[in-house]
Amino acid sequence: MAVKRISDEPAYVLHRYDWSESSLILEVFTRQYGRLALVARGAKKPSSRFRPILLPLQPLHVAFGGDAEIRTLKSAEWQGGHVMPTGDALLSGYYVNELLMRLLARDDPHPALFDSYSATVQLLASQSIDTLQLALRAFELRLLRDIGLLPMLDAETATLGRLESHTRYVLVPEAGLRQAHDDDRASLPGEQWESLQRALDNDAPFSDTVRACIPSLGELKIQLRALLHYHCGVKVLKTRQMMMDLQAL
Repeated sequence: MAVKRISDEPAYVLHRYDWSESSLILEVFTRQYGRLALVARGAKKPSSRFRPILLPLQPLHVAFGGDAEIRTLKSAEWQGGHVMPTGDALLSGYYVNELLMRLLARDDPHPALFDSYSATVQLLASQSIDTLQLALRAFELRLLRDIGLLPMLDAETATLGRLESHTRYVLVPEAGLRQAHDDDRASLPGEQWESLQRALDNDAPFSDTVRACIPSLGELKIQLRALLHYHCGVKVLKTRQMMMDLQAL
């Protein structure tokens, strides 16, 4: 049987592991094939053409082949467009990568999510703190929606009843969207949840989701963090802990 080879596939490196003295195992997010594991033979050698290219948060086009669980990287070309994020933006990029590593199954294509990820990385590279937080919230929403972990945001989950514009609702892992209680840490009025749902429609651009997050940035962060931690099965993500440790210093 002929080994299938894929060429000129848009991709980003999510994570990399040492495989031998000279090679790496890469976790990459591709547009048409989802999350894949690739071996980059000789990538650690000083003379390797891969060495300056296989970096996180950089747009690539890759070619790979093989039919095993770990395929072989044949080529990689940097597509340019922005410089590597630094500081908080870099840590935020690692956080987004960790979410994809934890929540995406391998070989499960999500082309629309790939486009949202690419837009997020470009916003992180802008180095604006305000833009950074908006990009993260918008990506979290798109990620949860695309992998089926986000309930509809224009109806109560338990009853499927329409939301009342000025009544406040909260998004909780075990119950979905429900009316807020007095002891809930954060909540949003129905009209804001409905605005977010419209911005998540399949034909809505990522920029619409970013704009829809503006009125509720702080409250949304608390609720989405709880939902993500629940589905990731952890109390604190590694990159989140790293951020807190650096802030403590």
